[in-house]
Amino acid sequence: MTASKKRATIRDVAARAGVSPGTVSKALNHSGSVSTDTRARIVAAAEEIDFRPNELARSVFERRSFTVGMITTDSFERFSVPVMLGAEDALGAGRISVFLCDSRDDPIRERHYIDVLMGRRVDGFIVTGRSSNVRAPLPVEPGFPVVYALTPTARPEDCSIVVDDTQVGAVAGEHFVRMGRRSVAHITGPEHFDAVQQRSKGLAGALAAAGLEQAGPTYHGNWSEAWGHQAAQMVLRASPDVDAIYCGSDLIARGVLDGLRDLGRAVPDEIAVIGTDNWEVIATGARPAMTTIDTQLTQIGRLAAQRLLDAIAGRPHSGTERVPGRLVLRGSTN
Repeated sequence: MTASKKRATIRDVAARAGVSPGTVSKALNHSGSVSTDTRARIVAAAEEIDFRPNELARSVFERRSFTVGMITTDSFERFSVPVMLGAEDALGAGRISVFLCDSRDDPIRERHYIDVLMGRRVDGFIVTGRSSNVRAPLPVEPGFPVVYALTPTARPEDCSIVVDDTQVGAVAGEHFVRMGRRSVAHITGPEHFDAVQQRSKGLAGALAAAGLEQAGPTYHGNWSEAWGHQAAQMVLRASPDVDAIYCGSDLIARGVLDGLRDLGRAVPDEIAVIGTDNWEVIATGARPAMTTIDTQLTQIGRLAAQRLLDAIAGRPHSGTERVPGRLVLRGSTN
């Protein structure tokens, strides 16, 4: 039987890089004063011999668990999964694991998960959800590292990373203006969502800057294809000359596309359509494929994790940071 390969140690890395074990520890843990060239040489040496730190010893020495709790209220995981993937991208470089817990908007369940994760000595929390509506701060001791991703708190000292929803609406309006469209309607979700209000504001601002007014009122309904299909008919009955429709979600937009097709209206030649979210399976499966605005949830998760790592290291951030949306062009506009 062949003997198993001996696991590389910190002393092996030190010998290969020509430095002391203490310098290796400082370089790999980003602590102490180590020059850029020395750190690069140590990292290269560690990779060459496949050095993997003993996490148990590391956690005891640094009094950290190298785990992070993620609390979400998004039972459908449509929004929390991209946020989590972005967070894991940023945390993975530091070999930090993520525990994902769904509180289902239940304060008692949330308190239970907080207690469980604190019992596991997590180093901090990322809190997310399915909307950008303000939520209550997480009930933890003052100073414990917490970052809010997508779903912010109103407390100024908290760190929140959110979608720039005003900019998202403006991006849609600006693209319609560039296309030469002059009669733009807006179909979206329930009025009590902060994102709905901010996107409406952004759209109206972009149209006003071009000397245009929105065609008719903003149409509010649920976040569904059925609502989009129904609303498309309502829009055209009220404003037959509409030549563009901005939708507050990709699900609504796909319903609008189906509704326009049923009415015999050509997209994008007669009416251009833009969705929101860049939910790829919905956007690419639409007929025609849907131009949409990516709300960059993965980037929000990545930034949240970076801000949390700073807080864990004693450099907390505060206030709200807004991430701009990104226009993704497909066949529903030209």
